[in-house]
Amino acid sequence: MSRLAMFGGTRTVDADAGASPAAAWPIVTDAEREAVLRVLDSGRLTSVERGEVQLLEQEWANYSGVRHCAALSSGTAAIELALVATRLEPGAEVLVPAFSFVATAAAPALRGFVPVYVDIDPVTYTIDPAAAAAAITPRTQAILAVHLHGLPCDMDALRALADRHGLFLVEDAAQAHGATYRGRQTGALGDVAAFSLNASKNLPTSGEGGLLTTDDESLYERVVLHRQFGEDLTGRGERAYLSKVIAGNAKLSSVQAAFTRCQLARLTERHEQRDRNVRRFLGRLAALGGIVTPRCPDDRTHAWFQLRLRFDNEKMGCPDVAPGALRTMLQRALRAEGVPVRPYQSLPLPAQPALRAALPPDRPYRPEDHPTTLAVIEDSLTMQRWHLNPAAGPLLERCADAFEKVWDQLELLLPPARSMTYRPLWQTEVPAAHA
Repeated sequence: MSRLAMFGGTRTVDADAGASPAAAWPIVTDAEREAVLRVLDSGRLTSVERGEVQLLEQEWANYSGVRHCAALSSGTAAIELALVATRLEPGAEVLVPAFSFVATAAAPALRGFVPVYVDIDPVTYTIDPAAAAAAITPRTQAILAVHLHGLPCDMDALRALADRHGLFLVEDAAQAHGATYRGRQTGALGDVAAFSLNASKNLPTSGEGGLLTTDDESLYERVVLHRQFGEDLTGRGERAYLSKVIAGNAKLSSVQAAFTRCQLARLTERHEQRDRNVRRFLGRLAALGGIVTPRCPDDRTHAWFQLRLRFDNEKMGCPDVAPGALRTMLQRALRAEGVPVRPYQSLPLPAQPALRAALPPDRPYRPEDHPTTLAVIEDSLTMQRWHLNPAAGPLLERCADAFEKVWDQLELLLPPARSMTYRPLWQTEVPAAHA
């Protein structure tokens, strides 16, 4: 076995692999170029003129199996308008997972609602229904279920919980395009759902964008009112400039919609190839002692937006090494070999400075409230983007080679890990933000 790259050996994955066509995302073909040029040549660039935006909405509604879809400016805007359209009371509590991207909690906070943070399930990394049940108070009015990394939540348990307490069930499906739960698409599992079309997502646009889906016609109509200054633009008549509610601007452009429609036409094909590539890659990693690879329950499918890998220091024969220190050394060794692993979220959401500043006085941040979230943060790394391209199979095989090389020489990493001065960021006093 050759020397580890971090100690002067040859790296396993080529230095320019990230810039190769096999790692490119999104994939831009002549179809996308022609679609964008078609819109530019038409002069119909906004969603006010009927065309690409309305076609994307209809196509995504059909794909998701819902009656209505509204195209929006971002996934965050989709979450915000989903909550606004449910007509939650000012100051209402919204249950959110303690482990997610910051937008999950920022969206309700920006609209005057109170995020209440709930721990996650240790296997799926999604919101724990039992923890959610324990967090409900008379002020709770909604559950925001995040299909983290592309794996759907336990939606039957959350639906039963929401129905029992009269709560809205909102899907944050920003990372879960194409995933299914018991035969149904994400986006059709709650009262309303929000998707992101950010260029990094499984269904991307040429920048930023979002989609909102629902079967509730009244809720959909309220979303449409709130996405452009409170105007009702569903008809084909001349624009009246009549604002029925106070609202901002959260529209998607025709250029973005045309780009995404091309991506949607190949979403299923790319998902199937990605699933094969990822499962083969994870199968090789699972054979290495101490790597906990993502698990997908039999009743759902995974979109594989991100691949989270946990490291079990007990099974790796180093129970005396702090999980965070071990993870740090593994990250250095793997990145030296050319594998793009990194942490995804270094703090529980309520520990983020901006969000901690907004916590109600009777609910201060306490790390012990979210033990699973802390454990996952400390002992895991993620792989992002490289695996999204359906041509990435050979590249993932090289990454698996790198993991095997590092695992064969783990004993070289343990002494520096043991001697490392390590303190989790969540134990560090990060100053809270001030308005």
